Formats: sequence, structure tokens, C-alpha cells
Amino acid sequence: MVREIIHVQVGQCGNQVGTAFMTKVVEEHGMKKKDGRWDNEREEKLKAEGNWSDMDGDGVPDEIEKIDVFFRSGNTDEVGYKNNRYTPRAVLVDLEPGTLDDIKGCPIGGVFDPSNMCFGSNGAGNNWAKGHYTEGAELVEQVMDRIRKESEKADAAQGYQLFHSLGGGTGSGMGTLLLLKIRDAYPDKITCTYSVFPSPKVSDTVVEPYNAVLSSHQLLENSDETFIVDNEALYNIMHNVLKKTTVEYAILNELIAKATCGITSSLRFPGMLNGDLRKLGVNLVPFPRLHFFLASFAPLANAADAENVSLNVSDLTKAAQSAKNFYCNVKPEDGKFLAVSYTFRGRESYMLKGRKVKGMSSIDVDTAMKDLQTNNKTASEFVDWIPNNIKSSIVNVPPADSHMSTTVVGNSTALKGIFQRLATQFGAMYRRKAFLHWYKGEGMDEMEFQEADKNVRDLITEYQDKEDAQYEEEESGEEEESDE
Repeated sequence: MVREIIHVQVGQCGNQVGTAFMTKVVEEHGMKKKDGRWDNEREEKLKAEGNWSDMDGDGVPDEIEKIDVFFRSGNTDEVGYKNNRYTPRAVLVDLEPGTLDDIKGCPIGGVFDPSNMCFGSNGAGNNWAKGHYTEGAELVEQVMDRIRKESEKADAAQGYQLFHSLGGGTGSGMGTLLLLKIRDAYPDKITCTYSVFPSPKVSDTVVEPYNAVLSSHQLLENSDETFIVDNEALYNIMHNVLKKTTVEYAILNELIAKATCGITSSLRFPGMLNGDLRKLGVNLVPFPRLHFFLASFAPLANAADAENVSLNVSDLTKAAQSAKNFYCNVKPEDGKFLAVSYTFRGRESYMLKGRKVKGMSSIDVDTAMKDLQTNNKTASEFVDWIPNNIKSSIVNVPPADSHMSTTVVGNSTALKGIFQRLATQFGAMYRRKAFLHWYKGEGMDEMEFQEADKNVRDLITEYQDKEDAQYEEEESGEEEESDE
């Protein structure tokens, strides 16, 4: 049975990143961007190269096998995959109409269901309270109605994924309101968010610290899994790894799409060890509040170097461990990993310029994972009171633009640095009550700010406690509380 995921994107950033993700997914599943139908030309090309893959020999390509996770078929399955039209199970939300007009006009615009586009006309004006309590609250029932209809079209939805940013008003305020409503309506489903955290270096909004801390407070309570995407880290990757001199949002969105495609690949394609959202949560969340994840992706290289990047399991593993490939501006030595999940993508062998090349093998992956746990340097990056804390999976379909890749999702105590950064900036403004009247004007109380600040500071303390915890202490009977 297919375990579908409903995709929701909220606000300007959420919609741009979510659309970049969907564009890449459409590409990986071998569909044409303009109408969501199977690309026959691509099939012929893969067959001619010898890279055609149909693991179970039923005549249906691997790219289409589990496409129902994110797409519903537009016509009956009797016509076969070649004539089918696929529509994303996606709901697009914004409080101003401009963003969604842009999406309708982009190359992939025709693939989305127009009735799932919900937009207001006033905007949230970078104000969390407008998105959460006033403007967003007026639109939220209409959005929930679209989500409910999309859920009913699924056979057995396993969860909901939300793309949003925490710096603005709509993605942070309305995004967290939607999360709350989804949690109320579907308490047994997994809620997973891809949250873009603001950065002081590349800030375009003065009140970002307020919006981000208020949102983090909500994410702590209502999200099951939150993948942190840190703007500062993306800019560093863009300048240091991709060697770009200007800031291009299209490239930042593409970077996020690469990682999110890697994270969801084991849900969308056949492989040796298939994952789902619940398995990911069970393996990576040792304590319910510590459900924030650091993501990393390899290979990342600029166009000139991409030709010379060596693609093998051990090199990909090393690159993905490197701090310069992290999607959060933290260093491994700032904390310890509680648990890590590696997803490798690639065929066992593939044709390259007319010759057969060795690809991804499970033996190589097992060796690389064993090295991680036995190598003294890398072993010290993991807490010693969770013995087998590395999970790995292999997916047989490679990404659209490379023959092999790896995506790492880690639960690291180093993430406390990101919350520390937000709490410090929040404190600096809140001490003087700066800009507070904009939030009070929408009916918010100062108490809510204090609660959010305390909750985020408690989280930082919890991370520090888990980092300092020693295996010997547990032995002597000093039991640590499993849920503060």
C-alpha cells in the first residue's frame, strides 16, 4: 500500500523553496515539467545509454514505481504510466497573491492543481501576529479544507510536510498555525517541517528574531520532525563551495531542493532499505523535544569542478561529514551527534561514455559506516550512551544531475548554537520592548513573548545536558529524565 505525504508550502520563501523541490522531484521521476506526463524521450535515451532501470521486471521504470507518495494520477491507471498525468499532492498558501501568480507562470506551474492554491490579499507585513492570529486565521479554514480534500484522495496518508521560513510573517505565523491545525485534525500522522531559519548576516527583516523565536516555540510543541535550513550556511556554501560572487536565490533554493530530494528519496524510490517519516523519527529523536535535524549533502561543487569530483562511497561520506557541506552554520566540534541517518543514492553500476562504471554497493556502504563508528576522530563526535546511532539506507535511483549522492540527517547538540543566536538577538530587542506595539496591536500579550523565550532557552539547556551526559553516570544509577 502506498503511504502518501501531503506537501504544504506557506509564504513567499516556503513557496519558492517548495516549488524548487517539486521541480526537482518531477525531474527525478522522469516527467515533463509542463504537464506532469512521463517523458518518453528520456526513456529512449536511458535505454540507449544502458542506464534503464526496472528492478522488479514488471515493465514499469523504477522512477514511477512509488510516484503515488507525492503525486496522484490524473486519469485511471488502466491507461498505463506512459499516458498518465500526475498532479502533486500539494497545497500552496500565501497571504498575498503575487507569489502564487509567479508560480503559475513558472515552467512547472501547469503541474499544480489550481484549486489547491489558497491566497489572501492583505499580506502579513513581516508580522508573526498577523500570520498567526488575524490575517492567517481568516484564511486557515479554507486551507484546512483543501488539505482535508487532498488527504481524502490519498489511500493511507502517512504524514504532512510543511515548507516555510521563520523570518517573515506568513511562513512563520501562518505556517505554525497550520501546523497546529494539522496536529489537531490528524493527531496520529507525522508532521514534518523544512524550516528556513534567519541569519543576521543576510537579514532582510528587522523583526526576524521575534518571528523566529515565536515560531520555534510552536515548532517545539507541534512538529514531529524539523529539518533546519540555515540561511547563513547556504550563503557560505554558495560563496565557498560553489564559488559564486553574487547572491542568487534560485541557487539557494536549488541547494535546499537537493537535500530535501535526498531526504525523501527512500520514500519515493525502491531500494535495499526503505524508510518512511515514522522510521526516520524513531531512529533520530531520542527525546520528544529534541526533534530538530541538521542536514548535509554531497557532492556539492561548482560547474568547473563537478567534472573532476570523484564519486565513490567513502569520498561522499567524508564530504557529507565536512562542516562546509552542512546546511546549518555549526561546527561538529561544537556538539555531539545523538543519532545520524545516511541515505546513499546510485545504481550498482552505470554506463558512462560507453563504459560500465562501478556504482553504489552495500559492501562499500557498510564499510564506510563501520569506519565512522570505529575511527577515533569521528567516533568522538557521537555521544557514547547511544551505542548504534548510525542508520543507513541505499536508494537505487540516482539524483537527476549526478550518478551518486549522499544525504545526511543528524540530530546534533551543536544545533543549540542556532537557538542561542536567536535567543540573544531576541533578548537585545525585547529588553527595550522595541517593535512590540506591532504585535500587541494584533491582540498579542507580552506573556507570549516571555513564554516563547523561556521555551527556547530551556531547549538550549536540554541540548547542553545531553551533550555533557556520560555513559558511566547512567551505570551508577543516576537516571536522566527522558522527557523534561
